Amino acid sequence: MSEKKQLRIATRNSGFIDPEEIDAYIAVGGYQAIGRCVTDLTPQQVIEEMTQSGLRGRGGAGFPTGVKWGFASKYEAETKYIVCNADEGDPGAFMDRAVLEGDPHSVIEGMMVAGYAIGAKHGAVYIRAEYPLAIRRLRKAIEQACSCGLLGKNILGSDFCFDIELKYGAGAFVCGEETALIRSIEGNRGEPYTKPPFPAQSGYWDQPTIVNNVETLANVPAIMMKGAEWFSGIGSPTAKGTKVFSLVGKICNVGLIEVPMGITLREVIFDIGGGCPEGKKFKAVQTGGPSGGVLTYKDLDAPIDYENLAARESIMGSGGMIVMDEDACMVAIAKFFLQFTMDESCGKCTPCRVGSKRLWELLDKITIGQATEDDLEILVTLAQTIKDTALCGLGQTMPNPILSTVRVFRDEYLAHIKEKRCPAGVCKQLLQYVILKDKCVGCTLCAKVCPVECISGQVKEVHVIDQSKCVKCGACMEKCKFDAIVTR
Repeated sequence: MSEKKQLRIATRNSGFIDPEEIDAYIAVGGYQAIGRCVTDLTPQQVIEEMTQSGLRGRGGAGFPTGVKWGFASKYEAETKYIVCNADEGDPGAFMDRAVLEGDPHSVIEGMMVAGYAIGAKHGAVYIRAEYPLAIRRLRKAIEQACSCGLLGKNILGSDFCFDIELKYGAGAFVCGEETALIRSIEGNRGEPYTKPPFPAQSGYWDQPTIVNNVETLANVPAIMMKGAEWFSGIGSPTAKGTKVFSLVGKICNVGLIEVPMGITLREVIFDIGGGCPEGKKFKAVQTGGPSGGVLTYKDLDAPIDYENLAARESIMGSGGMIVMDEDACMVAIAKFFLQFTMDESCGKCTPCRVGSKRLWELLDKITIGQATEDDLEILVTLAQTIKDTALCGLGQTMPNPILSTVRVFRDEYLAHIKEKRCPAGVCKQLLQYVILKDKCVGCTLCAKVCPVECISGQVKEVHVIDQSKCVKCGACMEKCKFDAIVTR
Protein backbone atom coordinates (compact mmCIF):
# COMPACT_ATOMS: atom_id res chain seq x y z
CA MET A 1 0.00 0.00 0.00
CA SER A 2 1.42 3.36 -1.05
CA GLU A 3 2.61 5.64 1.77
CA LYS A 4 3.31 8.59 -0.53
CA LYS A 5 -0.10 10.23 -0.26
CA GLN A 6 -0.66 9.35 3.38
CA LEU A 7 -0.07 11.50 6.45
CA ARG A 8 -0.25 10.00 9.92
CA ILE A 9 -1.50 12.04 12.86
CA ALA A 10 -4.09 9.92 14.68
CA THR A 11 -2.06 6.78 13.86
CA ARG A 12 1.34 8.50 14.23
CA ASN A 13 2.65 6.01 16.78
CA SER A 14 0.84 2.83 15.71
CA GLY A 15 3.39 0.27 14.61
CA PHE A 16 6.32 2.42 15.72
CA ILE A 17 6.17 2.08 19.51
CA ASP A 18 5.39 -0.71 21.94
CA PRO A 19 1.75 -0.02 22.89
CA GLU A 20 2.14 -1.91 26.17
CA GLU A 21 5.00 0.24 27.49
CA ILE A 22 4.28 3.75 28.77
CA ASP A 23 7.98 4.59 28.52
CA ALA A 24 7.79 4.08 24.74
CA TYR A 25 4.95 6.61 24.50
CA ILE A 26 6.75 9.10 26.75
CA ALA A 27 9.89 8.71 24.62
CA VAL A 28 8.06 10.09 21.57
CA GLY A 29 6.63 13.06 23.46
CA GLY A 30 3.72 11.38 25.21
CA TYR A 31 1.94 13.23 28.04
CA GLN A 32 3.70 16.48 27.20
CA ALA A 33 0.42 17.85 25.87
CA ILE A 34 -1.40 17.45 29.20
CA GLY A 35 1.73 18.79 30.91
CA ARG A 36 1.55 21.93 28.79
CA CYS A 37 -2.14 22.32 29.53
CA VAL A 38 -1.93 22.09 33.32
CA THR A 39 1.19 24.29 33.61
CA ASP A 40 0.88 26.90 30.86
CA LEU A 41 -2.74 27.12 29.68
CA THR A 42 -6.13 27.88 31.16
CA PRO A 43 -9.06 25.61 30.25
CA GLN A 44 -10.45 28.37 28.04
CA GLN A 45 -7.16 28.65 26.18
CA VAL A 46 -7.23 24.91 25.51
CA ILE A 47 -10.74 25.21 24.10
CA GLU A 48 -9.71 28.14 21.93
CA GLU A 49 -6.72 26.16 20.61
CA MET A 50 -8.96 23.25 19.68
CA THR A 51 -11.52 25.54 18.08
CA GLN A 52 -8.88 27.30 15.98
CA SER A 53 -7.43 23.95 14.88
CA GLY A 54 -10.66 23.15 13.04
CA LEU A 55 -10.75 19.56 14.31
CA ARG A 56 -14.19 18.07 13.68
CA GLY A 57 -15.60 14.93 15.26
CA ARG A 58 -14.31 11.83 13.48
CA GLY A 59 -17.19 9.62 14.62
CA GLY A 60 -19.42 10.66 11.75
CA ALA A 61 -21.29 13.86 12.58
CA GLY A 62 -18.29 16.12 12.01
CA PHE A 63 -19.24 18.64 14.69
CA PRO A 64 -16.39 21.05 15.63
CA THR A 65 -14.63 19.57 18.66
CA GLY A 66 -13.60 22.85 20.27
CA VAL A 67 -17.13 24.24 19.99
CA LYS A 68 -18.51 21.09 21.59
CA TRP A 69 -16.08 21.36 24.50
CA GLY A 70 -17.01 25.02 24.86
CA PHE A 71 -20.67 24.12 25.41
CA ALA A 72 -19.86 21.75 28.28
CA SER A 73 -17.43 24.18 29.91
CA LYS A 74 -20.19 26.80 30.31
CA TYR A 75 -22.41 24.60 32.48
CA GLU A 76 -21.76 24.68 36.23
CA ALA A 77 -21.73 21.24 37.82
CA GLU A 78 -19.80 19.46 40.56
CA THR A 79 -19.25 16.47 38.28
CA LYS A 80 -18.61 16.38 34.54
CA TYR A 81 -17.65 13.47 32.31
CA ILE A 82 -15.53 12.73 29.25
CA VAL A 83 -16.75 9.64 27.38
CA CYS A 84 -14.69 7.98 24.66
CA ASN A 85 -16.86 6.27 22.07
CA ALA A 86 -15.00 3.12 21.03
CA ASP A 87 -18.14 1.23 20.00
CA GLU A 88 -17.12 0.68 16.38
CA GLY A 89 -19.99 -1.14 14.68
CA ASP A 90 -19.84 -0.46 10.93
CA PRO A 91 -19.28 -3.54 8.73
CA GLY A 92 -15.70 -3.47 7.47
CA ALA A 93 -14.58 -0.73 9.88
CA PHE A 94 -11.57 -1.17 12.16
CA MET A 95 -10.12 2.34 12.56
CA ASP A 96 -10.73 2.74 16.30
CA ARG A 97 -9.57 -0.78 17.02
CA ALA A 98 -6.26 -0.13 15.27
CA VAL A 99 -5.63 3.08 17.23
CA LEU A 100 -6.49 1.51 20.59
CA GLU A 101 -4.35 -1.56 19.92
CA GLY A 102 -1.43 0.43 18.54
CA ASP A 103 -1.40 3.60 20.68
CA PRO A 104 -3.78 3.52 23.67
CA HIS A 105 -1.94 6.25 25.59
CA SER A 106 -2.74 8.87 22.91
CA VAL A 107 -6.46 8.32 23.51
CA ILE A 108 -6.00 8.47 27.29
CA GLU A 109 -4.07 11.72 26.97
CA GLY A 110 -6.69 13.14 24.63
CA MET A 111 -9.37 12.39 27.23
CA MET A 112 -7.28 14.11 29.91
CA VAL A 113 -6.89 17.26 27.83
CA ALA A 114 -10.65 17.29 27.19
CA GLY A 115 -11.29 16.78 30.91
CA TYR A 116 -9.02 19.69 31.83
CA ALA A 117 -10.72 21.90 29.23
CA ILE A 118 -14.30 21.39 30.44
CA GLY A 119 -13.60 20.81 34.15
CA ALA A 120 -14.25 17.06 34.18
CA LYS A 121 -12.58 14.74 36.67
CA HIS A 122 -13.95 11.45 35.38
CA GLY A 123 -13.67 9.64 32.08
CA ALA A 124 -15.19 6.48 30.66
CA VAL A 125 -14.24 4.47 27.58
CA TYR A 126 -17.21 2.64 26.07
CA ILE A 127 -15.60 -0.17 24.09
CA ARG A 128 -17.15 -3.19 22.42
CA ALA A 129 -16.37 -6.45 24.20
CA GLU A 130 -15.40 -8.04 20.86
CA TYR A 131 -12.07 -6.14 21.00
CA PRO A 132 -10.17 -8.20 23.61
CA LEU A 133 -6.66 -7.05 22.62
CA ALA A 134 -7.69 -3.39 22.57
CA ILE A 135 -9.33 -3.82 25.99
CA ARG A 136 -6.25 -5.51 27.45
CA ARG A 137 -3.86 -2.86 26.16
CA LEU A 138 -6.14 0.00 27.20
CA ARG A 139 -6.52 -1.43 30.69
CA LYS A 140 -2.76 -1.86 30.98
CA ALA A 141 -2.17 1.69 29.73
CA ILE A 142 -4.54 3.08 32.36
CA GLU A 143 -2.78 1.09 35.11
CA GLN A 144 0.63 2.32 33.95
CA ALA A 145 -0.54 5.95 33.79
CA CYS A 146 -1.93 5.69 37.31
CA SER A 147 1.27 4.15 38.66
CA CYS A 148 3.29 7.00 37.10
CA GLY A 149 1.06 9.67 38.60
CA LEU A 150 -0.33 10.67 35.21
CA LEU A 151 -3.86 9.63 36.15
CA GLY A 152 -5.56 10.14 39.49
CA LYS A 153 -5.05 12.94 41.99
CA ASN A 154 -3.01 16.12 41.43
CA ILE A 155 -1.65 15.17 38.01
CA LEU A 156 1.91 16.47 37.44
CA GLY A 157 1.72 18.37 40.73
CA SER A 158 -1.28 20.44 39.63
CA ASP A 159 -4.81 20.72 41.00
CA PHE A 160 -6.11 18.69 38.07
CA CYS A 161 -7.50 15.25 38.96
CA PHE A 162 -8.76 12.72 36.43
CA ASP A 163 -9.59 9.01 36.38
CA ILE A 164 -10.79 6.65 33.66
CA GLU A 165 -12.97 3.55 33.80
CA LEU A 166 -13.83 1.02 31.09
CA LYS A 167 -17.39 0.18 30.11
CA TYR A 168 -18.13 -2.71 27.77
CA GLY A 169 -20.66 -2.77 24.96
CA ALA A 170 -22.33 -5.86 23.52
CA GLY A 171 -22.02 -4.87 19.88
CA ALA A 172 -25.23 -2.85 19.43
CA PHE A 173 -24.76 -0.56 16.42
CA VAL A 174 -27.24 1.98 17.81
CA CYS A 175 -24.96 2.54 20.81
CA GLY A 176 -22.62 4.41 18.51
CA GLU A 177 -25.17 7.23 18.82
CA GLU A 178 -24.11 9.30 21.82
CA THR A 179 -27.39 9.36 23.73
CA ALA A 180 -27.93 5.61 23.28
CA LEU A 181 -24.32 5.08 24.37
CA ILE A 182 -24.92 7.11 27.53
CA ARG A 183 -28.04 5.08 28.33
CA SER A 184 -26.04 1.88 27.88
CA ILE A 185 -23.12 2.82 30.14
CA GLU A 186 -25.67 3.77 32.82
CA GLY A 187 -26.89 0.17 32.68
CA ASN A 188 -30.08 0.88 30.75
CA ARG A 189 -31.31 -0.39 27.39
CA GLY A 190 -29.30 1.27 24.61
CA GLU A 191 -31.94 3.59 23.16
CA PRO A 192 -31.49 7.21 22.02
CA TYR A 193 -33.42 10.01 23.65
CA THR A 194 -34.74 13.23 22.21
CA LYS A 195 -32.42 16.24 22.15
CA PRO A 196 -32.29 18.86 23.64
CA PRO A 197 -30.99 18.66 26.26
CA PHE A 198 -27.74 17.69 24.58
CA PRO A 199 -25.20 15.59 26.51
CA ALA A 200 -22.96 18.66 26.90
CA GLN A 201 -25.67 19.98 29.24
CA SER A 202 -27.17 16.78 30.63
CA GLY A 203 -25.62 13.44 29.73
CA TYR A 204 -24.03 10.68 31.80
CA TRP A 205 -25.93 10.54 35.11
CA ASP A 206 -27.61 13.81 34.04
CA GLN A 207 -24.30 15.67 34.26
CA PRO A 208 -22.51 17.69 31.53
CA THR A 209 -20.84 15.13 29.29
CA ILE A 210 -18.62 15.26 26.23
CA VAL A 211 -18.67 12.22 23.94
CA ASN A 212 -15.78 12.03 21.47
CA ASN A 213 -14.73 9.05 19.41
CA VAL A 214 -11.30 7.37 19.51
CA GLU A 215 -9.85 9.04 16.42
CA THR A 216 -10.94 12.52 17.54
CA LEU A 217 -9.21 12.10 20.90
CA ALA A 218 -6.06 10.61 19.34
CA ASN A 219 -5.60 13.86 17.38
CA VAL A 220 -5.80 16.07 20.48
CA PRO A 221 -2.27 15.61 21.97
CA ALA A 222 -0.65 16.27 18.57
CA ILE A 223 -2.67 19.47 18.15
CA MET A 224 -1.80 20.71 21.64
CA MET A 225 1.91 20.14 21.03
CA LYS A 226 2.24 21.34 17.43
CA GLY A 227 -0.43 24.03 17.55
CA ALA A 228 -3.73 24.88 15.93
CA GLU A 229 -2.06 26.62 12.98
CA TRP A 230 -0.12 23.46 12.07
CA PHE A 231 -3.24 21.27 12.12
CA SER A 232 -5.46 23.76 10.30
CA GLY A 233 -2.84 23.97 7.55
CA ILE A 234 -3.60 20.36 6.63
CA GLY A 235 -6.73 19.31 4.76
CA SER A 236 -9.43 21.21 2.90
CA PRO A 237 -10.97 24.65 3.60
CA THR A 238 -13.90 23.13 5.52
CA ALA A 239 -12.28 19.96 6.92
CA LYS A 240 -8.91 20.23 8.63
CA GLY A 241 -6.37 17.55 9.39
CA THR A 242 -6.43 13.93 8.31
CA LYS A 243 -8.94 11.09 8.28
CA VAL A 244 -8.40 7.40 8.95
CA PHE A 245 -10.23 5.07 6.56
CA SER A 246 -10.55 1.31 6.42
CA LEU A 247 -10.25 0.39 2.76
CA VAL A 248 -11.99 -2.94 2.11
CA GLY A 249 -13.96 -4.83 -0.53
CA LYS A 250 -12.86 -5.37 -4.13
CA ILE A 251 -9.61 -3.48 -3.77
CA CYS A 252 -6.03 -4.72 -4.28
CA ASN A 253 -4.58 -3.12 -1.15
CA VAL A 254 -6.95 -3.82 1.72
CA GLY A 255 -6.15 -2.10 5.00
CA LEU A 256 -6.05 1.02 7.10
CA ILE A 257 -4.99 4.37 5.63
CA GLU A 258 -4.71 7.90 6.99
CA VAL A 259 -4.90 10.69 4.43
CA PRO A 260 -5.28 14.49 4.45
CA MET A 261 -8.83 15.74 4.17
CA GLY A 262 -9.56 16.91 0.64
CA ILE A 263 -7.73 14.06 -1.10
CA THR A 264 -9.72 12.69 -4.03
CA LEU A 265 -11.39 9.30 -4.27
CA ARG A 266 -9.24 8.55 -7.31
CA GLU A 267 -6.08 8.96 -5.26
CA VAL A 268 -7.42 6.77 -2.47
CA ILE A 269 -8.83 3.95 -4.62
CA PHE A 270 -6.22 3.79 -7.38
CA ASP A 271 -2.99 5.42 -6.13
CA ILE A 272 -3.17 4.04 -2.58
CA GLY A 273 -5.58 1.13 -2.95
CA GLY A 274 -4.23 -0.13 -6.26
CA GLY A 275 -7.63 -0.37 -7.96
CA CYS A 276 -9.81 -3.46 -8.28
CA PRO A 277 -8.14 -6.88 -8.44
CA GLU A 278 -8.08 -9.20 -11.49
CA GLY A 279 -8.36 -6.26 -13.86
CA LYS A 280 -12.02 -5.71 -13.01
CA LYS A 281 -13.56 -2.29 -13.57
CA PHE A 282 -14.31 -0.05 -10.60
CA LYS A 283 -18.07 0.39 -10.20
CA ALA A 284 -18.78 2.14 -6.91
CA VAL A 285 -17.56 2.83 -3.39
CA GLN A 286 -19.74 2.97 -0.31
CA THR A 287 -18.54 5.63 2.13
CA GLY A 288 -19.89 5.98 5.64
CA GLY A 289 -20.72 2.30 6.10
CA PRO A 290 -24.38 1.20 6.21
CA SER A 291 -25.44 4.80 6.87
CA GLY A 292 -23.67 6.21 3.83
CA GLY A 293 -24.18 6.19 0.09
CA VAL A 294 -22.50 5.01 -3.09
CA LEU A 295 -20.19 7.08 -5.24
CA THR A 296 -19.23 6.13 -8.80
CA TYR A 297 -16.51 6.88 -11.36
CA LYS A 298 -18.20 10.26 -11.90
CA ASP A 299 -17.20 11.18 -8.34
CA LEU A 300 -13.60 9.98 -8.48
CA ASP A 301 -12.15 13.49 -8.63
CA ALA A 302 -14.33 14.80 -5.80
CA PRO A 303 -12.37 15.92 -2.71
CA ILE A 304 -13.16 13.81 0.34
CA ASP A 305 -14.61 16.03 3.04
CA TYR A 306 -17.90 16.37 4.90
CA GLU A 307 -19.58 18.86 2.57
CA ASN A 308 -18.52 17.25 -0.71
CA LEU A 309 -19.74 13.82 0.35
CA ALA A 310 -23.02 15.25 1.68
CA ALA A 311 -23.59 17.03 -1.66
CA ARG A 312 -23.39 13.60 -3.30
CA GLU A 313 -25.89 12.06 -0.86
CA SER A 314 -23.23 10.20 1.10
CA ILE A 315 -21.44 10.82 4.39
CA MET A 316 -17.96 10.60 5.88
CA GLY A 317 -19.19 8.42 8.72
CA SER A 318 -16.56 6.92 10.96
CA GLY A 319 -14.38 6.08 7.96
CA GLY A 320 -15.51 2.80 6.43
CA MET A 321 -14.87 2.65 2.67
CA ILE A 322 -16.16 -0.41 0.78
CA VAL A 323 -15.10 -0.70 -2.86
CA MET A 324 -17.18 -2.60 -5.42
CA ASP A 325 -16.22 -3.79 -8.90
CA GLU A 326 -18.28 -4.45 -12.03
CA ASP A 327 -19.66 -7.71 -10.61
CA ALA A 328 -21.63 -5.99 -7.83
CA CYS A 329 -25.43 -5.76 -7.92
CA MET A 330 -26.37 -2.40 -6.45
CA VAL A 331 -29.87 -3.54 -5.48
CA ALA A 332 -28.37 -6.43 -3.51
CA ILE A 333 -25.85 -4.03 -1.93
CA ALA A 334 -28.66 -1.73 -0.74
CA LYS A 335 -30.52 -4.76 0.62
CA PHE A 336 -27.40 -5.99 2.46
CA PHE A 337 -26.86 -2.68 4.25
CA LEU A 338 -30.56 -2.32 5.04
CA GLN A 339 -30.60 -5.83 6.52
CA PHE A 340 -27.81 -4.75 8.88
CA THR A 341 -29.44 -1.51 10.04
CA MET A 342 -32.86 -3.18 10.31
CA ASP A 343 -31.40 -5.83 12.62
CA GLU A 344 -29.56 -3.16 14.64
CA SER A 345 -32.57 -0.88 15.15
CA CYS A 346 -33.35 -0.44 18.84
CA GLY A 347 -37.07 -0.37 18.00
CA LYS A 348 -37.87 2.76 19.97
CA CYS A 349 -39.37 4.81 17.12
CA THR A 350 -41.92 3.60 14.57
CA PRO A 351 -40.23 5.01 11.43
CA CYS A 352 -37.12 2.97 12.14
CA ARG A 353 -38.70 -0.13 13.69
CA VAL A 354 -41.52 -0.64 11.18
CA GLY A 355 -40.25 1.40 8.25
CA SER A 356 -37.00 -0.56 7.96
CA LYS A 357 -38.94 -3.82 7.68
CA ARG A 358 -41.22 -2.39 4.97
CA LEU A 359 -38.17 -1.12 3.04
CA TRP A 360 -36.53 -4.54 3.24
CA GLU A 361 -39.71 -6.24 1.99
CA LEU A 362 -39.84 -3.91 -1.03
CA LEU A 363 -36.17 -4.56 -1.83
CA ASP A 364 -36.76 -8.29 -1.46
CA LYS A 365 -39.63 -8.10 -3.98
CA ILE A 366 -37.30 -6.39 -6.42
CA THR A 367 -34.50 -8.94 -6.04
CA ILE A 368 -36.86 -11.90 -6.64
CA GLY A 369 -38.56 -10.30 -9.62
CA GLN A 370 -42.00 -9.70 -8.11
CA ALA A 371 -41.97 -5.88 -7.89
CA THR A 372 -43.57 -3.25 -10.09
CA GLU A 373 -42.52 0.28 -10.98
CA ASP A 374 -45.08 1.49 -8.41
CA ASP A 375 -43.16 -0.46 -5.75
CA LEU A 376 -40.02 1.44 -6.72
CA GLU A 377 -41.77 4.78 -6.21
CA ILE A 378 -43.14 3.59 -2.86
CA LEU A 379 -39.61 2.52 -1.89
CA VAL A 380 -38.20 5.98 -2.56
CA THR A 381 -41.09 7.80 -0.87
CA LEU A 382 -40.92 5.61 2.24
CA ALA A 383 -37.13 5.97 2.42
CA GLN A 384 -37.38 9.75 2.34
CA THR A 385 -40.14 9.72 4.98
CA ILE A 386 -38.04 7.61 7.35
CA LYS A 387 -35.07 9.89 6.75
CA ASP A 388 -37.18 12.90 7.80
CA THR A 389 -38.97 11.38 10.80
CA ALA A 390 -36.72 8.85 12.59
CA LEU A 391 -35.59 9.70 16.11
CA CYS A 392 -31.82 9.27 15.89
CA GLY A 393 -28.98 9.19 13.41
CA LEU A 394 -29.30 5.45 12.79
CA GLY A 395 -32.85 5.77 11.49
CA GLN A 396 -32.25 9.07 9.73
CA THR A 397 -29.34 7.69 7.71
CA MET A 398 -30.68 4.15 7.22
CA PRO A 399 -32.29 4.97 3.83
CA ASN A 400 -29.10 6.51 2.39
CA PRO A 401 -27.91 3.36 0.55
CA ILE A 402 -31.35 3.00 -1.05
CA LEU A 403 -31.72 6.62 -2.08
CA SER A 404 -28.19 6.85 -3.49
CA THR A 405 -28.33 3.57 -5.43
CA VAL A 406 -31.75 4.39 -6.90
CA ARG A 407 -30.45 7.81 -7.96
CA VAL A 408 -27.25 6.53 -9.54
CA PHE A 409 -28.20 3.00 -10.63
CA ARG A 410 -31.89 3.34 -11.41
CA ASP A 411 -31.39 1.32 -14.60
CA GLU A 412 -30.36 -1.70 -12.48
CA TYR A 413 -33.52 -1.42 -10.41
CA LEU A 414 -35.62 -1.21 -13.59
CA ALA A 415 -33.85 -4.25 -15.06
CA HIS A 416 -34.88 -6.25 -11.99
CA ILE A 417 -38.45 -4.94 -12.17
CA LYS A 418 -39.26 -4.77 -15.89
CA GLU A 419 -36.96 -7.39 -17.39
CA LYS A 420 -36.87 -9.74 -14.36
CA ARG A 421 -33.09 -9.75 -14.80
CA CYS A 422 -30.13 -9.02 -12.54
CA PRO A 423 -27.48 -7.41 -14.76
CA ALA A 424 -24.71 -8.52 -12.41
CA GLY A 425 -26.03 -12.07 -12.12
CA VAL A 426 -26.09 -11.83 -8.34
CA CYS A 427 -29.80 -12.08 -7.46
CA LYS A 428 -30.32 -15.83 -7.42
CA GLN A 429 -34.08 -15.83 -8.00
CA LEU A 430 -33.65 -13.93 -11.27
CA LEU A 431 -31.05 -16.29 -12.71
CA GLN A 432 -32.01 -18.72 -15.45
CA TYR A 433 -29.93 -21.85 -15.99
CA VAL A 434 -29.97 -22.64 -19.69
CA ILE A 435 -28.55 -25.61 -21.61
CA LEU A 436 -26.72 -24.65 -24.80
CA LYS A 437 -27.85 -26.78 -27.73
CA ASP A 438 -24.49 -26.69 -29.51
CA LYS A 439 -22.59 -27.94 -26.46
CA CYS A 440 -24.93 -30.47 -24.83
CA VAL A 441 -23.98 -34.09 -25.70
CA GLY A 442 -26.83 -35.70 -23.78
CA CYS A 443 -24.67 -37.32 -21.10
CA THR A 444 -27.58 -37.05 -18.57
CA LEU A 445 -25.30 -36.07 -15.67
CA CYS A 446 -27.20 -32.80 -15.11
CA ALA A 447 -30.55 -34.62 -14.94
CA LYS A 448 -29.17 -37.13 -12.44
CA VAL A 449 -27.98 -34.48 -9.96
CA CYS A 450 -31.02 -32.17 -10.23
CA PRO A 451 -32.78 -32.29 -6.83
CA VAL A 452 -36.19 -31.33 -8.26
CA GLU A 453 -36.01 -33.34 -11.51
CA CYS A 454 -36.63 -30.30 -13.70
CA ILE A 455 -34.20 -31.42 -16.46
CA SER A 456 -35.54 -33.67 -19.21
CA GLY A 457 -33.99 -35.36 -22.27
CA GLN A 458 -32.87 -38.69 -23.63
CA VAL A 459 -29.35 -40.08 -23.75
CA LYS A 460 -27.29 -38.41 -26.51
CA GLU A 461 -30.04 -35.82 -27.03
CA VAL A 462 -30.09 -32.13 -26.04
CA HIS A 463 -31.56 -31.68 -22.57
CA VAL A 464 -33.98 -28.93 -21.46
CA ILE A 465 -34.48 -27.20 -18.09
CA ASP A 466 -38.07 -26.49 -16.95
CA GLN A 467 -37.70 -22.94 -15.59
CA SER A 468 -40.95 -23.17 -13.61
CA LYS A 469 -39.51 -25.99 -11.48
CA CYS A 470 -35.84 -24.89 -11.27
CA VAL A 471 -34.72 -23.90 -7.76
CA LYS A 472 -31.49 -22.23 -8.98
CA CYS A 473 -29.23 -24.52 -6.94
CA GLY A 474 -26.54 -24.62 -9.62
CA ALA A 475 -25.86 -28.35 -9.18
CA CYS A 476 -26.35 -28.99 -12.91
CA MET A 477 -23.79 -26.36 -13.96
CA GLU A 478 -21.28 -27.65 -11.43
CA LYS A 479 -21.63 -31.23 -12.69
CA CYS A 480 -21.58 -30.51 -16.44
CA LYS A 481 -18.20 -31.43 -17.98
CA PHE A 482 -18.83 -29.70 -21.30
CA ASP A 483 -19.65 -26.14 -20.17
CA ALA A 484 -23.05 -26.60 -21.75
CA ILE A 485 -24.97 -24.89 -18.93
CA VAL A 486 -24.87 -21.12 -18.44
CA THR A 487 -26.78 -18.53 -16.46
CA ARG A 488 -28.70 -15.65 -18.01
